[in-house]
This record gives sequence, C-alpha cells and structure tokens, in this order.
Amino acid sequence: MSANDGKFNLLSFSGNSRILHLTWFAFFMSFVVWLGLGPMMPFIQEALGLTNQQAKVLLILNVAMTIPARIVVGILVDKYGPKIMYASILILGGSVSIAFAWAQTYEQLALLRFLSGFIGAGFVVGIRMISEWFPAKQTGIAQGIYGGWGNFGSAGAAMTLPFIAVSMGDVDGWRYAITFASIAAMVYGVIYFFSVSDTPKGSTYFKPKKTGAMEVTSKGDLILYIVMNIPLYLALAVLTWKLSPEKMGLITTETTLAIYAALVGTYALQVWKIWQVNKHILSAPVPELHRYKFKQVAILDWAYLVTFGTELAVVSMLAMFYVSWFELPKITAALLAGIYPFINLVARPGGGWISDKVGRRKTLLVVFTGIAASFLFLGTVDNTWSVEFVVGITIIAGIFSKAGSGAVYAMVPLIQRRMTGQIAGMAGAYGNVGAVMFLTVNSLVDYDVFFLVIGVVAAFVLTLIIFFLEEPEGQMTEVMPDGTVQMIDVK
Repeated sequence: MSANDGKFNLLSFSGNSRILHLTWFAFFMSFVVWLGLGPMMPFIQEALGLTNQQAKVLLILNVAMTIPARIVVGILVDKYGPKIMYASILILGGSVSIAFAWAQTYEQLALLRFLSGFIGAGFVVGIRMISEWFPAKQTGIAQGIYGGWGNFGSAGAAMTLPFIAVSMGDVDGWRYAITFASIAAMVYGVIYFFSVSDTPKGSTYFKPKKTGAMEVTSKGDLILYIVMNIPLYLALAVLTWKLSPEKMGLITTETTLAIYAALVGTYALQVWKIWQVNKHILSAPVPELHRYKFKQVAILDWAYLVTFGTELAVVSMLAMFYVSWFELPKITAALLAGIYPFINLVARPGGGWISDKVGRRKTLLVVFTGIAASFLFLGTVDNTWSVEFVVGITIIAGIFSKAGSGAVYAMVPLIQRRMTGQIAGMAGAYGNVGAVMFLTVNSLVDYDVFFLVIGVVAAFVLTLIIFFLEEPEGQMTEVMPDGTVQMIDVK
C-alpha cells in the first residue's frame, strides 16, 4: 500500500502527515514574507512619509505579479515536481524581499514589491504535492489544512513583525523585521528540498502530455479557456492604469502604452500556445473516457477570485481601515487585523472537511451564501459603529470566505490529476485577480463601498454555482507512462 492509500494521523510526523506538515509550513513561510506587507504598511508609511495613495499602490503591486506567476508555476510544477519548485520560490522570494526591505526610493519599493509577488505562487506548488500524497476522499481536509494553516502565515506576520519593528527602536525597524522573516524563509527552502519527495514510494508522477497551456477536451471548452484568460491580463492592465500619469504618475505615458501593448502581445501569444496544444481536438474529438468539463475549472476560478481575492484584499487594508476610521493605535490595528487571517487555522480546513463529507457543490452553495450576505451587510458600515461589532462581522465574513477557499481546493484536484498544478495555478491566479480588483476599488472609494462590491461579486458567483457547477462523480482517467490507463476515484 502506498502512503496515500490509507488514513492519516494529523498528530503524526510520518508518511503523508509528515509531507502535509512540511508543506503547510513552507506555505506559511511564503505568506509571512509575502503578506507581511499589510501589517507593516503603517510603519513603512510613517517612516518614509508615504501618502495614502502611495501606500495603497504598494498593496496592489504586492499581489499583481502573483497573477502570471501562479500560471507559470502551475505549468512548471506539473513538469518538474513540487520539491524543487517550492525550495526555489522560498529562496528566490526571500532574496527579493530582503532587497525590498533596504530600498531607498519609492520607485525601488514599487518595483521590488511587484517582483516579490511571485512568492505567493508557492501556494500552487503545495496543492500538487498534497494531491500526490492523499486520496480523493481525504483531499478536502488535507488541502484545507495545507491552505488554512499555511495562510496563517499572514496572521503570523501580523502578530510578530510589528513587534520586531518596534523592538528595534528606530525608524528602520520595519526593515529589520522584513529581513529576518526573509532569511527564515530562505533557510526553510533549503530544509524543505532535503526533506520531501514528490510522490510516495512506488507512485507515478503524472505529467501533462504537452506543456505551455492547459489541455482541454472539446471545442466549446477551447473557446471558454481562451476567454477565461482575458481577466488575467485585464487585471494587469488595471494596475498599469493605476500607475499611469492619469492616476499615480509613477510611470510615463510611453511606458504605460508599452505595457498595454506588451499585455496584448502576450495574450495573443498565449492564445497561439493554447491553439497549438489543443488544435487536434477539431480534427479528432477526444474520447469520452478522457474528457473533463472546463466549465468546472472556470467556475472554480471565479469562486476563488471571491474567496482568496477577498482574503488578500481585506488582510491588506484592514489595519489601515481600523487606523483611519476608528483612530486606533497602529499596534492595536495590526493585532485586530491579524484576527482575520488567524481564523484560517480552522475555517479553511473546516470548509475542506465539510466538502469531503457532504459534497463539493453543496458546501460551495452554503459558504457563498454566507460570503454574499456578510459582505453586503458590511457594505452598510460607518465609523459610528463600535470597533468590537465591526471586528465581529469581519470575523463572520472571514469564516465563510476562508471555508470557501477550502471548498474550492477540495474540488480542484478532482478534475484532471495530471493537470492539477495548472488548474490550481489558474484558480490561484484568479484569486490574485480578485485581490487586484478589490484593492483597486479600495483605492478609489470609501471602505463601505469596498465591502459592498465584494458582496455583489460574491452574489454573482453564487448564481454561477447554482446553475452551472456539477458535483464531481465517478473516476478520473490517467494514462500511465507505459501507455496503460489507470482509473482514479474522485469520491
């Protein structure tokens, strides 16, 4: 029996439990480095005299690179395996983060924070690793623990980095705090590489037959796949507009137009690659046995846009929200903001566990009803409300959104195993599209409208789930390296 055939003991540090613990901690460290910017932003803003708009742009830049990075990393992890990919991301990401910590100008801060965003792509790597080590009947709880405990890295950053910054006793305290976290991530990258394997002993690591784009299995799915790539480029175009002379003035008109042209060209190249990988389906239809429905991927993409996009956006702005609307001290605001990601410890695994028990679709229906209702209610907030009440409502909203993330990734590995990295990468990229979209809204409107927009988008995705999402049933078909067919249960 391979390590992913039986039960797992969460308190154990052997077999698949060992891989789970090592991998969620890799995710944890990547999020300490990546999302530590949110709780540190009040310190950075004060130390460098940044305007509110400059601070908000850094928050948007922090999540922008992760959009293309998660697509690319999804392709690479399917090809090379999660072991080498996670180690590389932690080491390289930590290096860029250290450079950011010691940047001297706003332009340097902006560029390095944009580049730092690729460390957020590490999440995709762990999805593939966990799917290799756990069977379908355990994938919800295992992916939930991985995602939930790893996401706790943002809370860990909120509860530690501000104290390190203050303890240093000078204006550069934030620099030391980010540097210490980055070095820790780099060290763990080395530890992870020498501590894990891509699959249990004797198992096959399935790889896509072609790389560079996802394989689809029908003409309609090919069109939908091409269309679903558009929001990824639109999000980057919105960010470019935000930096243009019309708004922030951080880049010139010529640079703005050049970036727009590059995005159009890159999208055209992506469409060409999709065509090259999938053009055979027009002349020789894919046998029914090997088909999957891309609409499942598309709906999960939009679902994660809401769940994880909300998490990134809210955790990035919450400390500033408490400071500006309720005039709380920066340390207090950071601690209260840290409660929001803290609930990942229970909510995301809980969403995965419930998904294993009652079904993927039913769980998503429940959590999206909760997300829409709670954020629509927050859309009525004003600064006369008590801080305790606002914190309580954000916790309720966070429970639903994080449980939703767990439910999304309980379903992702059950669509097409050999492309788990690519499917996870696309869904993950949509999470960052959501973050860019919501943070851009945050930079343009008051906080109550920001919450209201999230609620409206969640209600839209709930409608998609009601009418179009299907419960995974039966088996996935995978072709072994020797050409034989293996059937893999998805229930």
